[in-house]
Amino acid sequence: VQLQASGGGLVQAGGSLRLSCAASGRTFSDYTMAWFRQAPGKEREFVARINWSGSRADYADSVKGRFTIFRDNDKNTVDLQMASLKPEDTALYYCAAGLTYSRLEPNYKSWGQGTQVTVSS
Repeated sequence: VQLQASGGGLVQAGGSLRLSCAASGRTFSDYTMAWFRQAPGKEREFVARINWSGSRADYADSVKGRFTIFRDNDKNTVDLQMASLKPEDTALYYCAAGLTYSRLEPNYKSWGQGTQVTVSS
């Protein structure tokens, strides 16, 4: 499956932003979808995941209660709604597709190109 992420930008602390990831190729509903992020000088980290049907979702502690992941299997999209953004949320955000409901990067075989989110203080 091919993934294309969009929606990044510059936002002030406390603001909101919505990222979207469009999938093409194989059957989208076969996949667990996830968002990861990588801040400058840091390793890429898990942000959120959602299972194939959208019935289960899971978040990193650092974003829990502020971010929401949801998917539309008819439109082949997975979105990440981000609220109450903090400067430490600044990172390059990646969407990823995998066949296992996992937080671990090696389980995700398809990756989008990344979209930059910058939160100013």
